[in-house]
Amino acid sequence: MVILMLGLIIYFNYWHSLEVNIANAGSSWFAGFAGYYLIYFIPFATAYFLQPVFFKERSHFNKKWFWIILFAAPAIFSFRVNFDFLQPVIKDIWKNDEQLFWLRCSKWFAGLFAGLIPVYIIWKIKDGNTEPFYGSKRLANARPYFILIACMIPLIALAATQHDFLNMYPRAKIVAGWDLHPKKLYFFVHEIFYSMDFITIEIFFRGFLIISLLNICGKHSIVPAACFYCCIHLGKPMGEAISSFAGGILLGIVSYNTKSIRGGLIVHLGIAWLMEVAGFIAHYVQNTW
Repeated sequence: MVILMLGLIIYFNYWHSLEVNIANAGSSWFAGFAGYYLIYFIPFATAYFLQPVFFKERSHFNKKWFWIILFAAPAIFSFRVNFDFLQPVIKDIWKNDEQLFWLRCSKWFAGLFAGLIPVYIIWKIKDGNTEPFYGSKRLANARPYFILIACMIPLIALAATQHDFLNMYPRAKIVAGWDLHPKKLYFFVHEIFYSMDFITIEIFFRGFLIISLLNICGKHSIVPAACFYCCIHLGKPMGEAISSFAGGILLGIVSYNTKSIRGGLIVHLGIAWLMEVAGFIAHYVQNTW
């Protein structure tokens, strides 16, 4: 039933421009916030509300913090997506292509704080006296995560032959078309800011949405978090959006069992950088810069 729900969302997104219409829903900040809130909240909440059909355990519906996180999490992430309050400052400091570059990077930088400050506040109130910040526990062994990254290399190499992949990756390719010097430095800075996005994602989805609910929902938090995670990929190639659900399940299981996001962060950053490298190589081979 969850897969059917996500299938309908993916259909409406890629055949009827669901996410594009939400992004262009209006000129007001609130319209964009409300649109993204619904696209995150509906699959996230639905995955929870479907569970009593299949599982006897439903005690989490009686817990205050379950309801707080259920409604707050989509609001936090929608706020992060729509956070654009640094733009006027950047437009005052930089001009032309430098302005475009820093506007792009500032979105990831601002998103780190816009997404994690509310999570930190919730942790401080809810769990600050009983456990470390969500997912910050050290790993006993990092080797399995590097093996997982190695297993992804053939799939990423295959993806790099696809047109929609090359339209999106490497994300830093946009720097090639801008009048920025030295180019290599700007490529490097772009990748650093791009990496910040994955730190936010792992803390939010595998730390906040799973570890904060361990004592309330247990393993039942994994699928709803993966549904939410899938829906933040709707602006990316369809194959990536579909595979993100499976990736969200896998990384959710890892964080659930290890009580840490560090393994997921290794895998997520590793795959992201591999996709960037694959994109650079494919564009160089095809001479499509």
